[in-house]
Amino acid sequence: MPYATIEDVEAGFRPLSAEEQQRCAAQLDEAAVLIDACNRQADPERKKLVSCRMVRRLLGEGGDASPLYPAGATQGSASALGYSQSWTMNGGSVGELYLSRLEKRLLGAGDRIGASNPLAAMSGEAGA
Repeated sequence: MPYATIEDVEAGFRPLSAEEQQRCAAQLDEAAVLIDACNRQADPERKKLVSCRMVRRLLGEGGDASPLYPAGATQGSASALGYSQSWTMNGGSVGELYLSRLEKRLLGAGDRIGASNPLAAMSGEAGA
């Protein structure tokens, strides 16, 4: 079950064509699976926000104006005449649904460090 609607994705983004709306619905379902794999207990509003961000990134700007760089790129390069392009992607790639580092943090699954001692129960110590 998706955490956001097509209207949620369009709000603050852009109107979607009929074809994009079909694609959006399918991607919202897939986004929900990825979000649940990250943290099923996350706040519903955060799940909605992350779903919208993931699908918007996948859909891109659309329309006639093509972006100068792919969505999700953190670094880019372009040349002229001999034509060359180079892009560095952050955590995923264009055309792929993925959770960014920020989105994982929003879902409560960020950069955490922890440890446990499986022998603590045998030795009578409290778990770490």
